[in-house]
Amino acid sequence: MAAQIIDGKAIAQQVRDEIRREAADFTARYGVAPGLATVLVGEDPASISYVTAKNRTCKELGMESFHHPLPADTSQETLLALIERLNQDRSVHGILVQLPLPRHIDEKRVLFSIDPDKDVDGFHPVNVGRLMIGEALFPPCTPAGIQELLIRSGTVIPGSEVVVVGRSNIVGKPIAVMLVQKQAGADATVTICHTRTRNLAEHTRRAEILIVAAGRPNAVTGSMIRPGATVIDVGVNRVGTTESGKAKLVGDVEFASASEVAGKITPVPGGVGPMTIAMLMRNTLRAAKLKAGVTD
Repeated sequence: MAAQIIDGKAIAQQVRDEIRREAADFTARYGVAPGLATVLVGEDPASISYVTAKNRTCKELGMESFHHPLPADTSQETLLALIERLNQDRSVHGILVQLPLPRHIDEKRVLFSIDPDKDVDGFHPVNVGRLMIGEALFPPCTPAGIQELLIRSGTVIPGSEVVVVGRSNIVGKPIAVMLVQKQAGADATVTICHTRTRNLAEHTRRAEILIVAAGRPNAVTGSMIRPGATVIDVGVNRVGTTESGKAKLVGDVEFASASEVAGKITPVPGGVGPMTIAMLMRNTLRAAKLKAGVTD
């Protein structure tokens, strides 16, 4: 029997509807809308598309959007000065610097210059530390979206065997930390696999929840999946074009074979992707609440 599809678009819409209501209540009570500042250096088409989507979503949810486009030759000093102004701007609750940055700019120095209480991407070392000890203010957006998909799809997380394929600082490591915490929506037993893992299939076939963020198309096939497992495919890989000329996208999981074995599975596109921006909006709303002295 084919796997149940976890519809990321539908779940993301549920989250967005909740944020829209909460943002309206916040604005009515405190007289200011939650505000997100986006910074884009250069004209990379993919980055422009991502930032445009984030700004559009802000407006759709009744939140303020402050966009700061900068030319590709912007100096590191100019960028750091802008971030410092945004750190001090009371109307800005969240700051997002779109990556990647031009090669002449030190990415770490820029990200570490953002006020941790405005770091809605969750990349600052202070927020990484908060995540590690189970007191995250702003969990990284893609891992937070994965956890939300698991919860809202009715997947049992506590006590489950989770295998994460991938150890990036953006997805693999943080989702492993989040799911191992002694908290609601977590309490799992987590294994992290990576490029040096011996006999990957031996690990993946043990997983009741398999999260694949390998960065390689079709890295996991149906034969590597435990029957009935929940499979979360984080990958987005361009592998040619469709007949209409659009980019053909596939995940890190071979969907056709995996969907015949798994119990639940996310598609690509339409799975994890829509959740990332929704979680960014949630973090921005939370930053505004924290600034107002409101705790969840």
